[in-house]
Amino acid sequence: MDHFPDRDGPRRCADAYEAIRAQIARVIVGQEDAIQHLLISLLADGHSLIVGVPGLAKTLTVSTLARAMDMSFGRIQFTPDLMPSDITGTEVLEQSRDTGMRSFRFVPGPLFANVVLADEVNRTPPRTQAALLQAMQEREVTSGGTTHRLQRPFLVLATQNPIEQEGTYPLPEAQLDRFMFQVDISYPGFEHEVSIVERTTTDMVPQVDCVISREDVLALQALVRRVPVARHVAEAAVRLGRLTRPAEPGAPPYVKEWVRWGAGVRAGQFAVLGAKVRALLSGRPTPDLGDVHALAVAVLAHRLVLTFRAEADGVSPQAVVRRLLDDQWDAISDPRRRTERGKA
Repeated sequence: MDHFPDRDGPRRCADAYEAIRAQIARVIVGQEDAIQHLLISLLADGHSLIVGVPGLAKTLTVSTLARAMDMSFGRIQFTPDLMPSDITGTEVLEQSRDTGMRSFRFVPGPLFANVVLADEVNRTPPRTQAALLQAMQEREVTSGGTTHRLQRPFLVLATQNPIEQEGTYPLPEAQLDRFMFQVDISYPGFEHEVSIVERTTTDMVPQVDCVISREDVLALQALVRRVPVARHVAEAAVRLGRLTRPAEPGAPPYVKEWVRWGAGVRAGQFAVLGAKVRALLSGRPTPDLGDVHALAVAVLAHRLVLTFRAEADGVSPQAVVRRLLDDQWDAISDPRRRTERGKA
């Protein structure tokens, strides 16, 4: 394993994280895990799908994150009548007042921002969803035969409401795979909820300061790519993802019973990238097995397609991943234990 070339990198990354987190805490109460996952996806140059019932400050969290950084912010409210050109931009015909000549000019859509909130992404038809996800993957938009590059960093944070599915267009599994994390936001605890009520029923308007520049974010994203990863850590990330595939040799019986399709190759890639960022945020120069373990549910759950038996049993994708971590982590992190268990 190569030595990490930037000795100050972990400190700079940890300082940036603490500065952004402190600004978000001025507005958002609790949700530390969700905020950490969003910042990890930003620094890993990935995107996140945020799932939570209405009223849990999903939109406010994303907008506050953008305000804490010197980056542009765009919000798209997805509706059934939204067309692809409504988000990517369109060509408009203009006529010169001086010469009378007519020409087309491209008017950028709300996707042309550094942080894009795709609110209720499952409420728009597949055609518009595909335009969004193409921009997420390619970091570019094509209109009128011309390709327009999206400015980096480019972070898409899409939200979904898990309790109301009538009249929606669920994202296909192949498109869900484009998201680095699924960030599940749950109800706050009692004390946090009291603090939220107290804060939001006064005339106090919290001030959020910009603490990091766009160039700093780009530098930190480049830093993440240079972080070395031990072979056994990468192997554990891959091994865990492969065990979610029912046809994989050694997959547990409950995976064969509950999972129709397991995680693909992107799961291992995002697990390693996320582990790199999590290590840097902790001030460490390289990730360990604990980083992979901590991010496993966020990386894997939305990549699993469950069987009807799992639905009948009330089993969620998160439950499958957690059971894998409970039952198989020792063997995943140390292959010799898997071999010994097989011989026994």
